[in-house]
Amino acid sequence: MSEELSLSPEQEKLIKKLNVFKIKGRDKRGRKILRIIGKYFPARDLSVDVLNLYLEKKIFPKLQRPFAVVYIHTEVCKSENFPGISVLRSLYDSIPITVKQNLETVYFVHPDLQSRLFFATFGRFIFTGGLYGKLKYVSRLDYLWDHVQRNKIDIPEFVRDHDEDLEYRPMMDYGMESDHPRVYGAPAVDSSVAMYSTRCIS
Repeated sequence: MSEELSLSPEQEKLIKKLNVFKIKGRDKRGRKILRIIGKYFPARDLSVDVLNLYLEKKIFPKLQRPFAVVYIHTEVCKSENFPGISVLRSLYDSIPITVKQNLETVYFVHPDLQSRLFFATFGRFIFTGGLYGKLKYVSRLDYLWDHVQRNKIDIPEFVRDHDEDLEYRPMMDYGMESDHPRVYGAPAVDSSVAMYSTRCIS
C-alpha cells in the first residue's frame, strides 16, 4: 500500500488534529495504551487507505511490545462517524501480525446495546485471530480506573459528562433513552414511550 499511496502533509495534519489515535499512558500491568476516540473518527473525511497508511507509518511502529487499546465509544453515531463494517474489517486486516499478537486487551468504554449486539453477532467473524476474546466492556470510567492508571490517559470532557449522565440515567447504557438536557428529578424512563434509540450503533 505504501508504494501505491502516499500520506500528504495535509492528511497527516488532519488526523493529528482530530486526535483519534493517541499512544499515551499505561495500564496497571505496565502495557502501553493506544487510545482511540470513536467520535473523532473521520468516516467522511478520509479514505480507509489513508487511515491504514497513517497507522502503518505513525502508530504501528510504536507498538512492538504488549499493549492495550482504550476505545471510547461515547457519542459514536452511524450517520456521522461510524465508518461501516467493511472499513472496520479493512483496518483490522491491515494490522501487522506482530502488532495483533502484541495487542492483549481492548477496553471498550461506554458500549451501548447496539454495539454489544453487533459484536455478539458479527465480532467472531469480522475480527479473527482472537481479538473478540480480548474485548472487555467498560460501562463507567470508574471501572476503567481499575485497569488503567487514571492520571496517565487523557479523557475528553464530553466523555466525562456522558459518564455523569449515566450515573443519573442508567438506562442510557442500553439505548433506552435519547440524550437530552439533564432532568435529574424526572423518572429515568417514560413508560409510555419505551423505545430503542437509533442514535448510535457499532
